[in-house]
Amino acid sequence: MGNTACLSKESADVNISQLETHSNRFNDAEGILPNHCQIALKEWAVTVEALAQGQQILLLRKGGIHEEGKDFRVIHPEFLLYPTYEHQREDLLKPGHQGQLQDLLDRPHNPDEIRFSHWAKVEELMEISRQEPVDSLSPHHIWTDEYAQSRLRWKPMLPLSIMLMRVYRMEQQVDVPFLPEYRGCTSWVDIIPKVDLGKLEPVVSDERFQRMLDDIKGCLETPVTPA
Repeated sequence: MGNTACLSKESADVNISQLETHSNRFNDAEGILPNHCQIALKEWAVTVEALAQGQQILLLRKGGIHEEGKDFRVIHPEFLLYPTYEHQREDLLKPGHQGQLQDLLDRPHNPDEIRFSHWAKVEELMEISRQEPVDSLSPHHIWTDEYAQSRLRWKPMLPLSIMLMRVYRMEQQVDVPFLPEYRGCTSWVDIIPKVDLGKLEPVVSDERFQRMLDDIKGCLETPVTPA
């Protein structure tokens, strides 16, 4: 795998049934990281920045408007983080993080290129169908509670995917020409050509990542008191 593009891996199911939550563990074969990657996941630039700074390790997803099959699936457990600038709004971020968005918008941005600087690997995937566990995640992300709840309410028959990820800094930033096929509200994009990752460095230490992971899972595993 060391000299291949990002590849899908087998996963095993782990259920947290108290919260109507489904969890998959993606196992890293021999701990080997890839040298390049062609798969990218679109996400708000301000969220990518929070992931890159180690402020959070999770994403909440239900798919884009033009998603194939109209729902989101984690078909690639390893991917580039593709920062997007549409639909970001200060009022969807907690007050302490709203300044990050303005800082991003003040930076020079070439719409004809995509700048990749970080790569991520899904460590655990959970699917949640109730508001209580979504609310319990509030300390662990930059979005407002109202926005997180809105992700759950959209397409209410489908569960909300919670991706717990290890994020890595690429050795060098890579600028890739924007192509028309990257346009639209879809989550996954095949990048042409493959992006050289170089030496990958985790944005947080092993110890801190494990603490963040345990804290999130602890929130989700806390029993809900019956009404």
